[in-house]
Amino acid sequence: MLSKIQAAIIDLDGTMIDTAPDFLVAINRMRADFQLSPLTLELIKTMVGKGSENLIHKVLAVDFDADGIAIHFDEALASYQRHYLVINGEHSQVYPQVMAGLQAMRDMGLRLVCVTNKPLAFALPLMQKKGLSTYFEQVYGGDSFAKKKPHPLPMLEACKALDLSPAQVLAIGDSSNDAIAARAAGCPVLTVPYGYNHGEAVQNIQSDGIVETLLDAARLLSAKNSL
Repeated sequence: MLSKIQAAIIDLDGTMIDTAPDFLVAINRMRADFQLSPLTLELIKTMVGKGSENLIHKVLAVDFDADGIAIHFDEALASYQRHYLVINGEHSQVYPQVMAGLQAMRDMGLRLVCVTNKPLAFALPLMQKKGLSTYFEQVYGGDSFAKKKPHPLPMLEACKALDLSPAQVLAIGDSSNDAIAARAAGCPVLTVPYGYNHGEAVQNIQSDGIVETLLDAARLLSAKNSL
């Protein structure tokens, strides 16, 4: 299954960068604007992964019922986005062996695309700041298409842009979003164990395997292609 891979679609938050500390700061600054108490990093990690709108909905649900969420949502989302743009990348860290893994994949001749549910206005400057941009020929955000992961559309569009069949494109991510989208698109998928996955165990994800780091993913692909 992994012996004819020509490209990789790689997730951003929780896969390449630990962005939860950025979320923590931006969310709690937004909550302060509404005179709400701060949330913990552990709670915020369980809310990350399905895009900014879903994140803010969950953040507001801590304090408001459905009517209250509807009343405050637009203002809260705007506040969060304003704060996030200010601190984007300041509190986040690239995970270990991400750079080495990306370089190893490039050295193998793999083409790399990033597909994230993060809005492009956040994803592009973050990747530039952290030195990831040069590895990728394209970056697609949560606002690039009509649907976000776990819908397969972003994966299918990325494969189309690569002019490769989904079976030739490996998806790598940290959550069920990535695995469900990849499976539905027809892409093989590997998961990393250190990300967020909505607070659930990565072992419960239906993937083609768990790799400790992106470098381990590159080594696995190299071994499969040398057989």
